[in-house]
Amino acid sequence: MKNENVIEALVFAQKLSLLSKALWKAAEKDWQQWIKPYDLNINEHHILWIAYHLNGASISDVAKFGVMHVSTAFNFSKKLEERGLLTFSKKAEDKRNTYIQLTDAGKQVVLDLLKDFNPKTNTLLQGTIPLKELYGKFPDILELTAIIRNIYGDDFMDIFHKSFRNLELQLTEQKKHTEEKENVKEEVF
Repeated sequence: MKNENVIEALVFAQKLSLLSKALWKAAEKDWQQWIKPYDLNINEHHILWIAYHLNGASISDVAKFGVMHVSTAFNFSKKLEERGLLTFSKKAEDKRNTYIQLTDAGKQVVLDLLKDFNPKTNTLLQGTIPLKELYGKFPDILELTAIIRNIYGDDFMDIFHKSFRNLELQLTEQKKHTEEKENVKEEVF
């Protein structure tokens, strides 16, 4: 690498590192505030989220998609099992891997958290409002997505996109159902 390229690479790496740290600090604070009433930490919430959107998952999958060590995924899953939010199992055809599945209580926690999300208290979201007002939509962050894809691979990004497609579909269905109920109430009165 030429000296100019090394300098450019160093400056880019430092910019990305410092911006990522600042972004993570805000994300961590927002995330912790959101889940605090449920007595969850970020890893536990992430595990519930993954299990919910994958409709169960192996501990290896949780570790991979949760960007955590396998022992971290297992230990926090164990705590969630003790709280009755998920169960452990083995598959007959795959005795090597341990799988987790949300209980009804675990599903309800995920759904309650979605209902309790408050955009007004989310620092990251508030930081994007000027961009949304300017462009009419939230930032796509395509370059960041491409960087993450190059680091963690297509499987990671496929699960990432799948979980958000599922979330959007679920929230759209929920909104439609709520509007239908309101229309029925208006017709009755």
